[in-house]
Amino acid sequence: MNDSSVAASVEASLGLLLRRSTRASLYSALVDQLDGVNETTYPVLSGIARLEPVSSSRLAAEIGIDRTATTRYADRLVTADLVAREADPADARSTLLRLTEQGRSIIDIARVRLVGQVEEALSGWSDEERAVFAAVLGRFVETLRAGGTPPPERSGQLTHGPVVKWLR
Repeated sequence: MNDSSVAASVEASLGLLLRRSTRASLYSALVDQLDGVNETTYPVLSGIARLEPVSSSRLAAEIGIDRTATTRYADRLVTADLVAREADPADARSTLLRLTEQGRSIIDIARVRLVGQVEEALSGWSDEERAVFAAVLGRFVETLRAGGTPPPERSGQLTHGPVVKWLR
């Protein structure tokens, strides 16, 4: 496979993975029978868990949902006692969002479920295939987050060893 066809294959797979229907199905399974959160509010709750304390505007930018919708979903999570608002010490006009104990408990359950879904999806793979996938996916995500340029400390990391032997 040449570089263009590899990139096209990755693009097609990412397109399917990032589809709203794929994400909604995944989120629905993660929050099934958990009080106060659904597939629509889960990305907001998860984003708060990763960034807290966080303003609605920063959260919206990070999770890719417009600020108005993010605020509306956060309001639902506040009403469900999964999220709390607190004054922003750096800006008296702003508030920050953080998880409550109940919200953290919901996130913990959802993340255990996600790990279970990943384990199930990879259950037919060998240990080596799973290790290679984790290493290469992590490197790919780092590269994308760095603007498409591989981070210097990682460049060439996969040039030898069992991972590269498997890739050949």
